[in-house]
Amino acid sequence: MRAGKCGKAIAMKNMTLENIVAACSGTYIGDEGLRSKTVEGVVLDSRKVEEGFLFLATVGERVDGHDFISQVFEKGALCVVCEKRPENPAGPCILVDSSFQALKDIAEFYRRQLPVKVVGITGSVGKTSTKEVIASVLAQKYRVLKTQGNLNNEVGLPLTVLSIREEHEIAVLEMGISDFGEMDRLSFIAKPDLCVITNIGFCHLENLKTQEGILKAKSEIFGHMNPEGVIVVNGDDSHLGMIKDVRGIIPKTFGFEEGNDVYVSEIESLGLSGSRFTIHDGKNAYSAKINLPGRHMALNSAAAALIGRECGLTQEEVVQGICSVKPVSGRSNLVDTGSITIIDDCYNANPVSMKSAIDLLLCADTRKVAVLGDMFELGEDADRMHADTGAYAGKQGVDLLLCAGENAVHMADGAKRYLKGDCVRHYRNTEELEEALLSAIKKGDSVLVKASRGMHFESIVNRLKDHVFEA
Repeated sequence: MRAGKCGKAIAMKNMTLENIVAACSGTYIGDEGLRSKTVEGVVLDSRKVEEGFLFLATVGERVDGHDFISQVFEKGALCVVCEKRPENPAGPCILVDSSFQALKDIAEFYRRQLPVKVVGITGSVGKTSTKEVIASVLAQKYRVLKTQGNLNNEVGLPLTVLSIREEHEIAVLEMGISDFGEMDRLSFIAKPDLCVITNIGFCHLENLKTQEGILKAKSEIFGHMNPEGVIVVNGDDSHLGMIKDVRGIIPKTFGFEEGNDVYVSEIESLGLSGSRFTIHDGKNAYSAKINLPGRHMALNSAAAALIGRECGLTQEEVVQGICSVKPVSGRSNLVDTGSITIIDDCYNANPVSMKSAIDLLLCADTRKVAVLGDMFELGEDADRMHADTGAYAGKQGVDLLLCAGENAVHMADGAKRYLKGDCVRHYRNTEELEEALLSAIKKGDSVLVKASRGMHFESIVNRLKDHVFEA
């Protein structure tokens, strides 16, 4: 249970053990007198259990949560959801076929108890940065909860929903998928009132095959939205432009181009310090500044301004929210080590986001070093996409390209069309790149670090942070 502003505890509305059993179609085992008790938090990680919490024991690749049932009761857990009936448990248990399915069922039930307005955000690129700007804008007027870290999938989103409390007025939820049907299940849990789609790119092509497939999968977000809700899409995206009417809801658009409901123009780059721009909202135009670099952040600000307008914010509140947004680790986060500047964008990668990150690096007024790795889940066209990305980096003026991974060899080949000699270096894997990294970087460099999550480039970022470079 979390404390409110005046120290009063904020309970999970209607989350009694009786209701939880019904929500997940489980079998209750334990003291019948505790059925009316309300849980105060829901977790999968036994280390996060607190007094009065519900612990869901799940079976993972390396760890089986059932092994920690006795420990969580010692820490004060009220109840455990489990797939295997424990021997002599110290508290009540709810037996289910699948703890992961129970998590989704419980979250869907809990969402229906809450009057909170939900903003659901999806898209191929820019979900997290758009979420951050929208949440910052809405926080100028409302009590906002937003997705933390990478909790945007069929495990993360239910956990985020279960962290909402009655004190929250708006929840800004990032919704990520990799296959058909996933977004429908996420939408069923989140029941968004406002749906935002940032763009349709080239991620998860192994499952979704084409951009049309991606559009179809992302559009599943509309399946369980508020029938009187709002749809907001990037009007400059040709695929999103195909969405004209969703059960009577006409999408509102944002972008760079005139003709969108909200658009940005007169973008003035302040280098790695951000940018200034003008936001056009109908007949109104006003100036704003964001302290995060890159042209895409101006675009994200247009989306946030549109959502802010739909939620009743003033222009002044929108401007303040845009100016107040903070970077997220692993997502175009600038780190000044004292000897180099790191653009930490190692959370994930696809061709569109990779090129955007390269554009961001080019804002630097120092030597520009791109440390890039494999992009996963690109399907049959992966070799060409890696080559195109390398060619883009070389053509746009990166001074040094260090790349690692099996697919990144094509990235290196593409870059060699524009960069000569030792300016392009390829390494077989992340470990091999790490060995050569420090000797390649010089004091004063601006260094972009980006790859798909499976390349574990966070180790590259940590290595760069810990080293003092000499001129």
